[in-house]
Amino acid sequence: MKLQTKLILISCSLIFLVVLILAVLFQTMFVNTIKDQIGQRALSVANTVSSNPLVIEAFEEENPSQKIQPYAEEIRKKTGAQYVVVGNKAGIRYSHPLSDRIGKKMVGGDNDFALAGETSITEATGSLGPAVRGKAPIMDSEGEVIGLVSVGFLTTSINEIIWPYKLKILLFGILTLLLGIVGSVLIANGVKKATHGLEPKEIGLLYKEKSAILEAIREGVIAINREGHITIANHTALQMLGRDRDDLTGRNILEAIPNTRLLDVIATGKSEFDEQMKLGNSHVVANRVPISDDKGEVIGAVATFRNKNELYRLNEELAQVKGYSEGLRAQTHEFSNKLYLISGLIQLGSYQEALDVISKESDNHQSFGKFIMSRISDPYIGGLLIGKFNRSIERKVPFLMDRSSQFKDIPEAIDRQLLVTIIGNLVDNAMDAAVKNSESENGVQIYLSDMGNQLLIEVEDYGEGISSSIANKLYQKGFSTKGSDRGYGLYLVYQSVKQLNGEIFYERTKVGSTLFTVMIPKE
Repeated sequence: MKLQTKLILISCSLIFLVVLILAVLFQTMFVNTIKDQIGQRALSVANTVSSNPLVIEAFEEENPSQKIQPYAEEIRKKTGAQYVVVGNKAGIRYSHPLSDRIGKKMVGGDNDFALAGETSITEATGSLGPAVRGKAPIMDSEGEVIGLVSVGFLTTSINEIIWPYKLKILLFGILTLLLGIVGSVLIANGVKKATHGLEPKEIGLLYKEKSAILEAIREGVIAINREGHITIANHTALQMLGRDRDDLTGRNILEAIPNTRLLDVIATGKSEFDEQMKLGNSHVVANRVPISDDKGEVIGAVATFRNKNELYRLNEELAQVKGYSEGLRAQTHEFSNKLYLISGLIQLGSYQEALDVISKESDNHQSFGKFIMSRISDPYIGGLLIGKFNRSIERKVPFLMDRSSQFKDIPEAIDRQLLVTIIGNLVDNAMDAAVKNSESENGVQIYLSDMGNQLLIEVEDYGEGISSSIANKLYQKGFSTKGSDRGYGLYLVYQSVKQLNGEIFYERTKVGSTLFTVMIPKE
């Protein structure tokens, strides 16, 4: 059954039950009140008749009914009662609306209180039918009970009085029920519109999916409502802020991020993309988007945060992939030239020279490949070095690996991507420096070691070196002597080394080379 149908049925059932109970209670209270009032009225008439001297004196005569009957009928007609009956202590009637019943015994069995000298209001069935009756004792001058008066209003007459009110109560209950049904339908339609027609199970599933998506994405996500209170903060955002979820949800955004612009986004309703800011101890790139309802009114805003270092590293990895592809292109071009050379030598009949060329090229690549496979166990680092070797061939830069290098004992806890970032950027910078210094024939030299409790990376080039004027800016983001849109290589190297709790330093050697050394603890 759909949620809308359930809401209508539950609401209508509840309203019907409430209206029914109230109608019954109100009707019961009203009927009891009317009967009580009529009973008091009957008792008042009975007291009046019982205290009348005419009635008391008539009891001393031989035929009391001759005086009492006319008087009782007069009172009955004036008060609207169905009967005014006067009887002696034995319950023999001296008056009755039906004269043939005078002299007969009173019925109903409710005379005990009156004969005991007390007044009473009862509901009993007399000779004329069920009635509400007021009874009062008749006492002589000495205070002795000599008879009683019974004044009755028939139940049928009371019902005639009550029925119009019952009808009004019934109509009012029906009207209330109809209004309740209309209200239930409107509420159910409103709930359906608010939930976009989704059923509870679908809403629950969407909530779980949303939570899973928020925790799965690597970007920090924070959402606030119109008042600026945080409604959503995923795990990544909490890590950036160094806060706990329970401590953050429900708080004002300014308490968590004093320099936020989410409140400005709510005020203007305009999105902001790729804005740089500081979040906690991290430099991030933020995107901010307002949240609008169906009427287009801004009811909140959501912001996503991405660590800039990760973006730089992704750019660097893309650059490295591009470098690999360029290296493969260069290698393909170089081998095409070698193939043309070999083909020409064969056509000229210079078979020995052709064999020498093939042997030399095969030895160079096989030797370097075998060395990498035997000394470097990690495929990421090995592939990187082979790619840089091919790139050096294209750029005509000597590329030498120290034959004592070994890089096998790398703990699983150390991120290979960070090592690739460190080695790749240091080699690229060394290769750029070596290209500038065309007078040197040494090129780039690399030494990798996993001996002891540290990983050691040394990259040496015979370029122009690093001047003292830029030494203190070397690892700053965006600083470069190579032109605009550069200056991220050494910055990423420095950040990667710090993430691995390592150290990096450089020196100008006695032979005129620049040596960068990185030491990374294994633990």
